[in-house]
Amino acid sequence: MMDRKIVNGFSKLDRKQKIQWLVDQYNLDEATIEFLDSFQLDDEKTQEIIADLSENQLSNYHLPFTVAPNFLVDGKLKTFPLVTEESSVVAALAKAAGYWAKRGGFHTQIIGTEKKGQVHFLWKGDHEKLNKFFPEIKQKLFVESAPLTEKMTNRGGGISAVKLKYLPEVLPNYYQLDVSFETCDAMGANFINSCLEQFGKTLKNWVVENDQFAEGEKELEIIMAILSNYVPGSSVRVWVEYPVDQLDADAEKAQLFASKFVQAVHISRNDVSRAVTHNKGIFNGIDALAIATGNDFRAIEAGGHAYAAKDGKYRGLSDAGITDGNFWFSLELPLAVGVVGGVTRLHPLAKLAMQILEQPSAKQLMTYLAISGLASNWSAVRALVTTGIQQGHMKMHLSNILNTLQVSDEQKQAARLYFESREVSFSDVQNFLNTHAG
Repeated sequence: MMDRKIVNGFSKLDRKQKIQWLVDQYNLDEATIEFLDSFQLDDEKTQEIIADLSENQLSNYHLPFTVAPNFLVDGKLKTFPLVTEESSVVAALAKAAGYWAKRGGFHTQIIGTEKKGQVHFLWKGDHEKLNKFFPEIKQKLFVESAPLTEKMTNRGGGISAVKLKYLPEVLPNYYQLDVSFETCDAMGANFINSCLEQFGKTLKNWVVENDQFAEGEKELEIIMAILSNYVPGSSVRVWVEYPVDQLDADAEKAQLFASKFVQAVHISRNDVSRAVTHNKGIFNGIDALAIATGNDFRAIEAGGHAYAAKDGKYRGLSDAGITDGNFWFSLELPLAVGVVGGVTRLHPLAKLAMQILEQPSAKQLMTYLAISGLASNWSAVRALVTTGIQQGHMKMHLSNILNTLQVSDEQKQAARLYFESREVSFSDVQNFLNTHAG
């Protein structure tokens, strides 16, 4: 194996040079070049847009773009566009949508849309003195950030609050400017970060230029200025509710199911081992819709998991119960999303996804994402307390198993017929194919 050497200026190479470097360095087959080319789009303009989304683009990585229909949201039917490699996620969402569409559908409530960011800094002066001058500082912050906030303010957003926090328990002489933002239909990351960086400059200059501060008090160190993906002030609640005895045609069976379902959710809210997997099931649905619409699923997940631990213990994000004969199942979580700018308006399939959703506002998209999470969670917990997760899950993976084994179309058709009423496992599929080699 050849010794590796640090490569300088890799990003300045063109796409074909980067691919050739990879082939040479890792002794790949020359056919790799043609293979990577095969995933490029024929439409050069669209391909250029896709390539510019990332650094060092070599090819396009394809995932299925799918839909799940029949989501009844506050009385209106919606179809959710989804991007995921896991077929069982789409099947689970479609099944949950159909089930609840016949039982009143999903209900939504926007709790808030406030986003946050902080300027983190060190200052060795008397914190009471800084507090005293903070009203004057705050006015200066707003004035000097006005060119950045003008357009957002005209749309009804902007900076809604600025607080000074002294936090010596974190670091000696450590402070924050804790800033609240409204970003309307934009996710607002670039807007927020630009404002925060300007705040840092304004604050530092104000301290240096203020005559009432002694020489030793004029040293203010900005550590960083950055938005926070923890946005409990930008949150949504979604839920379903229906009489317990009508959840199934058999009232007694419905009562038993509802009881077991509530128990399972209760466990997720009190046992971290179950809570992590429970929440992963929620994000199966949220992520699929977030990716389809060009939103940052990583930021959404990070904020959601932090919210799950907001009271000091990591819990399942959804909740369920039976009240006055009604079964209810709900989800409340923070979501910072956008429907203008960024990938949402740039990626051709993200634009199509927004068309399928009928051009929602950011608030509406928040509710759709949460509903997608609740629907995914519903199907998973329902399967767990009834048939078990593997029966449906492995049936959906049958196609993947058959493709992995590289079987003929005739064998695929025979396998699908055979396993229609049987449980699926990799070994069972192999055994079936060995005895049906034609």
